[in-house]
Amino acid sequence: MGRYILRRLISAVPVLLGISVVVFAIMAMIPGDPALAILGSYATPENMADLNRDLGLDKPMVQRYFIWLGNLLQGDLGRSFNLNRPVLDEVLERFNATLILAGTSFILCSFFGIAAGVLSAANQYGTADKAITFAVLFGISIPSFFLGMMMILIFAVNLRWFPVSGMWPIYGTRDIWSLLDHLTMPALALSVVATGVIARLSRSAMLEVLRQDFIRTARSKGVHERGIIWRHALRAAMVSIIPVLGIQAGFVLSGAVYIERVFQWPGIGQMLVDAILRRDILLVQGGVVFVAACYVLFNIVVDVAQSLLDPRIKT
Repeated sequence: MGRYILRRLISAVPVLLGISVVVFAIMAMIPGDPALAILGSYATPENMADLNRDLGLDKPMVQRYFIWLGNLLQGDLGRSFNLNRPVLDEVLERFNATLILAGTSFILCSFFGIAAGVLSAANQYGTADKAITFAVLFGISIPSFFLGMMMILIFAVNLRWFPVSGMWPIYGTRDIWSLLDHLTMPALALSVVATGVIARLSRSAMLEVLRQDFIRTARSKGVHERGIIWRHALRAAMVSIIPVLGIQAGFVLSGAVYIERVFQWPGIGQMLVDAILRRDILLVQGGVVFVAACYVLFNIVVDVAQSLLDPRIKT
């Protein structure tokens, strides 16, 4: 197992290097002068030259990349010019909020998606299967940001059940209940599409397992149908479901950008949008690379979990 984990970690290195190259190249090729966008009305030729020198923008692009990569390998993501603070500090602070939102959404979509897929497969072509299939297709068809805006209009503006936006109340105590109050709508909006995808693929995996010989053997021995579904079939189907969970974790993490914008959630997605608008190059590069590294690391964890369920994967 240790050799398998080491092999997966080594294979992630070129992926992260490729991501760093793509992110750096895209930011370097954006038209316009970053110094002009940052300085605004204070953009004199002298100030722009000084800022370009401070940011290293007066050097060739290849040289700038290797300087940034060298600092990155030492854990230095640079310093945000607009916020006047280290990029790593800002990213870690914002990532805590994103982790709360994305983590809650991932738990919701995993639980309800697998449960819906199992119930649908256990009642194939029945009323429950048709109802779940209709709900799943309807949920997949709705964009997360549109669902979020509709939830704000219905549950926050009209019914006033939940706050409109933010992570904490402007006034009052910041306890777990106020956090849950603000978290409910964005977490549900973010999890709907992923729930539908997990439910559909879980149903397919369960139907494949339910047709296998060991299920028929268990039924012939008189094992209760509920035990067959939840103890035997689901355990075998999890080998196929776990990779789907890894992919949807990345979807939830990337989709948090839209939801954070809609609900004004102070996470890393909101930070990246603001940084792009302000042309804060180092903050954008550091934020994207950090999120990509988390996504790659999570997929390694998923692969290890899958190999524990099916040891043949390691070979």
